[in-house]
Amino acid sequence: MLGLKMFYQMHIRIYLILILGLTFVSCNEESKVEKEIANIEADFVLERFDLAELNAKPSDLPKLKKAYPFLFSKHTPDSIWINRLEDTLQNEILQEVNKTFQDFKRTKEELVSMFQHIKYYDKVFTVPRVVTLTNYVQYRDKVIVTDTIALVALDNYLGQDHRFYVDGGIPEYLAENFNKEQIVVNLAEAYAKKYVSQSNRKTFLDEMIYFGKLLYFKDVIIPFKTDAERIGYTEEKIKWAEANESQIWSYFIEKELLFSTDNKLPNRFIADAPFSKFYLELDNDSPGRLGQYIGWQIVKAYADKSNEDLMTILQKEPEEIFNNAKFKPKK
Repeated sequence: MLGLKMFYQMHIRIYLILILGLTFVSCNEESKVEKEIANIEADFVLERFDLAELNAKPSDLPKLKKAYPFLFSKHTPDSIWINRLEDTLQNEILQEVNKTFQDFKRTKEELVSMFQHIKYYDKVFTVPRVVTLTNYVQYRDKVIVTDTIALVALDNYLGQDHRFYVDGGIPEYLAENFNKEQIVVNLAEAYAKKYVSQSNRKTFLDEMIYFGKLLYFKDVIIPFKTDAERIGYTEEKIKWAEANESQIWSYFIEKELLFSTDNKLPNRFIADAPFSKFYLELDNDSPGRLGQYIGWQIVKAYADKSNEDLMTILQKEPEEIFNNAKFKPKK
């Protein structure tokens, strides 16, 4: 019996040494990649259209149009812009933005790092013009990206308790992410949508995998952000999701939701909401978008097993990712 015990102990030691060795190699590889990425040129000049507008008079309109032609539609008469320049509400918004964004250093550093990471994985990517502006807190259009331009509406990032959001009746679960730390997260998601390809978005699983890809893109492109920041949860909410991952997965399986085409499921588990809708007592304790969270874990499990590069994973169809991920939730 003593010999058998020693045999098991020896094998456990060998197993632990192998695990530690693999972890060390993996960390070294990641460190090597991050060093390469840090040397990529991705600097840019931050263009503050919001400040230019704050200091502009109607007579400055031609100069603004020349500097930022993409912001001025040919179908919008100059009178609309003149009214905007003289609008007291718009002036108040610009003043509040100016107070909050006196120092843009940290945000710019994060944006440079994001662009470096994108350039590493997409060799033809070019750093865009980054222009800040305001949009009367139209929070569904916080950021807009094209191949050459990235627009950031700063009046959507003044801090969750700002009176514009409280007095404007914006729900608390949305306003939680109206802070400057989310600028790079929102831009990363906008770029993710340009790279993610998926022909199927019919079933609940399709939707989970689609949003899981967006979140996995953020894992790789903005690794300096926390999991909570990348999905837009508070620390309390991400801990709830992690602690209840197994129960969430069991519910999806037991209710046979994965391959369901019930159009209510995205509203229950994918869309922004104060909580997810299991129709159980735990609903009020849960964060919204738990379908996105589970999809994220599935894509991460697939990435760990496949060792495929980022861009290849983003092109995979959901069933291939699901079948090969062999996802097992945290207990």
